[in-house]
Amino acid sequence: MMLLVPVVLAVLLASGLGLAYVVGGTAVVSFIFTDNARYLAILPQKVFSQISVFALLSMPLFILAGELMNRGGVTKALIDVSMAIVGRIRGGLGHVNIMTSVFFAGISGSAVADAASLSNTLVPAMEQRGYSKLYAGAITAASSIIGPIVPPSIILIFYGAIMQTSVAALFVAGILPGLMLAGALFLMNAFYAIRDDHPRIEKGEAPPVLPAIARALPALLLPVIIVGGIVLGWMTPTEAAAVAVVVAALAAFFYEGLKRDDLLESLRRTAMLTGSIFIVLSAVAAFGHLASLEKVPQAISALITDLGLGPVGFMLAMNLLFILAGMFLDIPMALALLVPLIAPVALANGADPVHLGIVICFNLTVGLVSPPMGGCLLIVSTVTGLNYWQLASAVIPFVIVEILVLGVLVFVPEISLFLPRAFGLWN
Repeated sequence: MMLLVPVVLAVLLASGLGLAYVVGGTAVVSFIFTDNARYLAILPQKVFSQISVFALLSMPLFILAGELMNRGGVTKALIDVSMAIVGRIRGGLGHVNIMTSVFFAGISGSAVADAASLSNTLVPAMEQRGYSKLYAGAITAASSIIGPIVPPSIILIFYGAIMQTSVAALFVAGILPGLMLAGALFLMNAFYAIRDDHPRIEKGEAPPVLPAIARALPALLLPVIIVGGIVLGWMTPTEAAAVAVVVAALAAFFYEGLKRDDLLESLRRTAMLTGSIFIVLSAVAAFGHLASLEKVPQAISALITDLGLGPVGFMLAMNLLFILAGMFLDIPMALALLVPLIAPVALANGADPVHLGIVICFNLTVGLVSPPMGGCLLIVSTVTGLNYWQLASAVIPFVIVEILVLGVLVFVPEISLFLPRAFGLWN
């Protein structure tokens, strides 16, 4: 009877309903089809137990902090400090693009926010200085996925809530993978800079290093406060998120001032994003309950055993599944749909929950820049006016490099686990 679930899902999708309602409706209908209707009475309790997680309180706070910083003129300060540090190297603006994404990651934690912001600012600047617009768009899209890996990361909070895994350990675990990804993109940009003779920034165009760092200090302090407070045990992730909102508001006043309309729009956007995430969580909690009743994870595990995939084969298949999911689904939706089904099987095969979280989230973010439906590609294409398919073709070499970095992370778990263990956040 579980084979009827995809049919119901397809019918409801064709009706044009919102995705959360589609998933929730499919779950309720599936309870009836699978002769589990008697369990619908306790479904509200199951749903609320799924979303009644203290760590989830940090999510709207981090979203609000990012919104306040984005509207407070922080992007220009981050670009200036990146130009001061790496702008004078050949292909400097490409390096600036990547470094700004690293800094931006510590503020927004969102690939889409990074792609939209830098498409508006750095793509035109790169084109004016002799880069092809296509290359500028490709490197902007490719570097945007650093955002959800480097802490604070909204999707790592989401994963931690679903899997009941320490968000503090996940945050710290994302630091080295995020920097590895940035390093790989720096090397790619250096290769293209030499091959295509990309320009350096002229003398006088890059601001002096110390004044640029001093001006960017309020923005740069945010990730330091968040990660440092969590690592040193001064704050939980939720408390760190509350502090981040205060620092973000102060930084916004420091740069351009925070107008009343900006504050109201930040609150409105935060409420919308939080509401959309929680309604997805609620819908998928119903599906997760049905999956546990029907023993779907055990069935998947048995299938893997029958196919003779083994731990390595399973990890490769899982990576492919999550990359594909990242192309077609919102990341919260993909996490909520697939993690309750796949993660228990991975843990049964010896995976570590923190390492698994980094691998899964990295997978999904690679899907954001992978054709045919990469979300960040769509954002960059829309903002810059570039042809989507030309942009998708230009970004493929970067995607290959990102998949190679992912492969290293999959087969060397210690890269993700070293810092959480070193700081006593994980065993």
